[in-house]
Amino acid sequence: MTQQTTKADAGQMPRQIPYIIANEGCERFSFYGMRNILTPFLISTLLMFLPESERTGEAKHVFHTFVIGVYFFPLLGGWLADRFFGKYSTVFWFSLVYCAGHACLALFDDKPTGFYIGLFLIALGSGGIKPLVASFMGDQFDQTNKEKAKVVFDAFYWIINFGSFFASLLMPLFLKDYGPSVAFGIPGILMFIATAVFWSGRKKYVHVAPAPADPHSFTRVARTALLATQPGQGRPGLTVALVGVIGALLSLAMSWQWGFVIAACTALVLLLAFGGIGTSIQLERARGLHPDLAVDGVRAVLRILIVFALVTPFWSLFDQKASTWIVQANSMQTNFSLLGMNFTLLPAQMQALNPMLVMLLIPFNNLVLFPTLRRIGIEPTALRRMTAGVAFSALAWFVIGTIQVVMDAGTPTSMAWQILPYALLTMGEVLVSATGLEFAYSQAPASMKGTIMALWYLAVTVGNLWVLIVNAGVKNDAVLGHIAGTGLSVMAFQMYFFAAFALLAAAVFGWYAKRYKMVNFYRNGEAVQSPRATAKA
Repeated sequence: MTQQTTKADAGQMPRQIPYIIANEGCERFSFYGMRNILTPFLISTLLMFLPESERTGEAKHVFHTFVIGVYFFPLLGGWLADRFFGKYSTVFWFSLVYCAGHACLALFDDKPTGFYIGLFLIALGSGGIKPLVASFMGDQFDQTNKEKAKVVFDAFYWIINFGSFFASLLMPLFLKDYGPSVAFGIPGILMFIATAVFWSGRKKYVHVAPAPADPHSFTRVARTALLATQPGQGRPGLTVALVGVIGALLSLAMSWQWGFVIAACTALVLLLAFGGIGTSIQLERARGLHPDLAVDGVRAVLRILIVFALVTPFWSLFDQKASTWIVQANSMQTNFSLLGMNFTLLPAQMQALNPMLVMLLIPFNNLVLFPTLRRIGIEPTALRRMTAGVAFSALAWFVIGTIQVVMDAGTPTSMAWQILPYALLTMGEVLVSATGLEFAYSQAPASMKGTIMALWYLAVTVGNLWVLIVNAGVKNDAVLGHIAGTGLSVMAFQMYFFAAFALLAAAVFGWYAKRYKMVNFYRNGEAVQSPRATAKA
């Protein structure tokens, strides 16, 4: 550490915390500001060269490809910080990449190649810092003031939603009234301010040096297990893992037909799935070559990986509120009355409901809903909350699909009808997202918690992969013929499909949750990072 806690500072709130909180507020405004106007901009401006019937599908493809990148690059950022540069330097330099990406969006709003380069740079920069800022803030606390960390992480989570709320509310107006250069330029200015604020606190921060390579890391234990031999026995786990490698190579070979993003993400899923199964089969062979704690930690991560896999359908539904739901809102009446008040909103502004409802539902759940459930004898465990969260997301999509059926029948429909599915989806978010890391952290040993963070973000990547696969599927003539036979429009059919997808996932999740044996890997005498702070970040 480059800064030592003095006796006078012991037990006090670290003076450098405001720099990190302010940085997060500006960065989240910049991210959600550009993200929440991306789909309407693509449809109305950048993709005008395409036939009108193709713009919506291509806009959704671009949006979810971008989100896949955002949640894939935390692997890179976390690795660079942990092994080479430390958290501060990694966050600072990725933030500059982030700023360059925003500049590209503002400068090349009429040039697809330049604009897509900007999206790539934002995905790289945003993803690169995503696993680091909250944990860097945690580094600022020690044993003398660790009880103040909870207050700070609550403030951190609040500023995330604060930035998201105002970005969702304001940026669609700037896009409409001042055009894309200004609308994408403002988030860029906010990101530059975020970087400058973060840099200005550089002499006050506690800097934890990168850790040396761990000989008993998750990947090293898994490799030992797969390659280890035992007299008179084969290596079935290695065979299973090699099947995954072959499947991944075949997937990459299909890039010309599927597109690189779908092929690469599918390859990653196959490697993780078959590699995880193969490691599980032979994991006991690693004992003696690695400490029991490391082997048990790998076992814990593999069990958690099943939970994360069952959560991926939730992310496929949740992230479409910024794509599919905006497309639906474009065809709805924007003037409506609610509680005696008249509103006129742009379709993209409806996304402001999500952070607003998050800030309302979390205290409601903690102060009202969960205590009530306990009083009637139902304990809202982490896995029960997550099961309910996936089910809530399925219900939200059943409602949004029913709204689409009504619209397809020619009935004029107000955007106010989207309030109900937004409320249901947000309830699903606080039950899944705000609970998932809490669950994962408690189930993984300290040495494996970094691996868990990376896999949590990969779950979001896989969730958006499902969206790309479904969107590619509805371009097939046979699939379109089947949809036509149902009497539903393509959009309504997709909405009901995703609702059924999530409902099936909730059922399997609930079944697995009943058989999952909880353990407790919280560390004695150490502050554990608040999962809420990173759940939405």
